[in-house]
Amino acid sequence: MLNIDNASVGFDGLGLPENLLSALKTLGFENATPIQSKTIPPLLEGYDVLGEAQTGTGKTAAFGLPALAKIDTSIRKPQLMVLAPTRELAMQVAEAIESFAKNIKGLKVATLYGGQSYGPQFQQLERGAQVVVGTPGRLMDHLRRKSLKLDQLKVCVLDEADEMLNMGFLEDITWTLDHVPESTQMCLFSATMPAGIRKIANRFLKDPVHVKIAAVKKEKANITQYAWKVSGIQKITALTRIAEIVDYDAMIIFVRTRNDTVDVAEKLERAGYPALALNGDMNQQQRERTIDQLKSGGSSILVATDVVARGLDIPRISLVINYDLPSDNESYVHRIGRTGRAGREGTSISFVRPREMYSLRHYERLTSGVVKPYDLPNIQEIGKKRIERTRTEIAEIIAEKDLTAMREIIEGMAAESELSMTDLAAALLFQKQLKQPLQPKEDPKPRRDARSDNRNDRDGRGRNDSRRDARGEGRGRDNRSERAPRKAKEVRNDVDWQTYRLEVGKEHGAKPGDIVGAIANEISLDSSYIGQINLHERHTFVQLPKGMPDKSFKQLKNVRIRRQALEISVSDAALVKDRPRRSNRTERPRRAN
Repeated sequence: MLNIDNASVGFDGLGLPENLLSALKTLGFENATPIQSKTIPPLLEGYDVLGEAQTGTGKTAAFGLPALAKIDTSIRKPQLMVLAPTRELAMQVAEAIESFAKNIKGLKVATLYGGQSYGPQFQQLERGAQVVVGTPGRLMDHLRRKSLKLDQLKVCVLDEADEMLNMGFLEDITWTLDHVPESTQMCLFSATMPAGIRKIANRFLKDPVHVKIAAVKKEKANITQYAWKVSGIQKITALTRIAEIVDYDAMIIFVRTRNDTVDVAEKLERAGYPALALNGDMNQQQRERTIDQLKSGGSSILVATDVVARGLDIPRISLVINYDLPSDNESYVHRIGRTGRAGREGTSISFVRPREMYSLRHYERLTSGVVKPYDLPNIQEIGKKRIERTRTEIAEIIAEKDLTAMREIIEGMAAESELSMTDLAAALLFQKQLKQPLQPKEDPKPRRDARSDNRNDRDGRGRNDSRRDARGEGRGRDNRSERAPRKAKEVRNDVDWQTYRLEVGKEHGAKPGDIVGAIANEISLDSSYIGQINLHERHTFVQLPKGMPDKSFKQLKNVRIRRQALEISVSDAALVKDRPRRSNRTERPRRAN
């Protein structure tokens, strides 16, 4: 193996073309990380590369930039293919490559992963995507269907190869690489080098440059870390409560995708908390204007993705919210590092679904810190805070404004109506607090059968599920004896049922409990009003009370289970009423004697 030993340098000294250098400059990238400075030159020269480095060290730019430099946009076929272990990492890699390629006209990126319908993916490939990023299973499907053709492939990358090995993708990887042309330049990245990875490297890489980056221990920052276990209420509700109760100078909220930045920012805006979105779809002028507003105090809430927020240095950010957990543990360190800058104190709060709780151990080890449980502000605290804020506002008005005319009006009203000044003040206060009640409603009680955490889980097995199963966690098979037996769910017999069709099924990993939990949580419907559920491969039939309000129907349209939108519609299908609920057993006919 050829070995090199480059010191970290600026990107302009690595031989990259000007269109990529200008894109990096607008993104705020100045100096290359060690993995980038040691990987980019040999990839540009045509060598295969075997990279051994932890996540979060900048590997996407290390392989993405030199691969983009080789792409000919006049050829409308895949020239770069990246294999990633999970859909989240695939989406993140695709977004990063798109941002690096912002100055390459005509370049298209296709993202191929399970859990998404084939139609949009076929369209991306038919339009001539030169870059394909995907998970092994879905890439295999497209190769079998011949919708993905690799005859023009110049560079093939295996990212997080050890994770793919741990998730049981070894045969899939081998099968896929057997379809890669002999002339294709190969690049393999892995945090560790188990025997399986070395076997792949020895078989598919030709005299590779071996780049090994030692793990760097992170300096412990002055950041207090919290985790709120998502339950009972929606994440956006929790976010607005934190924005209202927690004292912060400026806040950055991390979400998974560019669309999420806009969606969350708009929801905060409607709730009365002006927020700015920062994502890869914005040009450099828009980004700079957004960041300047946060720096100057013109805005105090920023919703961003990992890629665009890398290296963001704004001292007034005192709170970081991980609305969605990052796809890798190192990104968590980068995220919370946006606060606690220059010796200041900072706080981070992560929204963690029950199936993601295992991640906290990794975060604690990486940060040499402790992630404490976070108790979400309850309605009593919110009411107390609102009353105190109203009292302060009224006191300031009395101290600063001339209220002579207002007093005369109130006194006139009291005299004419024989109402007391207290009643008039109470009526005015009631009117003022209609949009934001001083006495909020009670929180909905969590339902035992409501599995809201499943709605945003990954399709199929998660990135670490195989490890958790091996330890007896996740599925809970070894711990069943410790659980109380589940009571049979009561289904009402006095309801006029209507059958509805949902565009989610077994292929997406959905289960009856997911259906019940999603519907019950979203429209606050008691689960006894959810009738028969018939799961099929790509859709589901469910019985709900006839005459569903339009508002509830529209709410359910966009609810997601296993990342698949329900797209609920009325159906004429007749469900068997006496079929045992949540059972796939079928009664076999008895053999005649």
